[in-house]
Amino acid sequence: MASAALHTITMRERLDALGPWFQNMCLDGEWTAPGHFLGDYPAVKFAGFAHALPDVTGLSVLDIGCNAGFYSFEMKRRGAAHVVGFDSEPLYTAQARFAADVLGLEVDIRDMGVFDVARLGERFDLVIFMGVLYHLRHPLLALDLIHEHVAKDMLLFQSLTRGVDRADPVDPDYDFFAPSPFDREDWPKLSFVEHRYAGDDSNWWIPNRAGVEAMLRSSGFRIAARPEAEVYLARREAKRPWGADPVYPARGDTR
Repeated sequence: MASAALHTITMRERLDALGPWFQNMCLDGEWTAPGHFLGDYPAVKFAGFAHALPDVTGLSVLDIGCNAGFYSFEMKRRGAAHVVGFDSEPLYTAQARFAADVLGLEVDIRDMGVFDVARLGERFDLVIFMGVLYHLRHPLLALDLIHEHVAKDMLLFQSLTRGVDRADPVDPDYDFFAPSPFDREDWPKLSFVEHRYAGDDSNWWIPNRAGVEAMLRSSGFRIAARPEAEVYLARREAKRPWGADPVYPARGDTR
């Protein structure tokens, strides 16, 4: 009786079993998301602002909402000594752990969400917070918690934005009876998505450029550079506006 040939699981089959992938990376000769609707993403995005990043050699890096780990891996390749990436979606953390193993990169991947950053118990030289803000029901709280618990110095930030690409200065105060400034097209705004945006029911708030910049400042981050549309490099400052302290809603045990 002829013996059945043993089937060797190919890299393509492994990637497909872990799919779908949002981040496109080459693992052992195979691309994780070769048909991505944004092209070679996020590498094509990273190419637009990589030149503006500081030297991370020997630094600690936290990648919030790491997805499959693209930015965590890039920081490790650039010499970061300690890299932690986390995501609230188990599929993405499984992808990130698999990719780290294939690439031979030592990155600490964890399952958690941005509102639990206090659990980490450490501050990082660089915090990466890209592509997450507009997926949160409580975006300003996330920035407050990042400032309070994990940001030591630098914040690399990106959010989907819509509206005019302008952020003209606003007055420090407005009289109650003065003509309203709120109809200005460049007034800091967050547009609320009740249902879906781009077919995605995890999109909650879409800011304009002025809204992003105002939120960063109000959370204690000084904008140092805007190397690309939607991308900011900011520095943590100790002083924050009145009332900017984070809140900690109690959670019941639902187990």
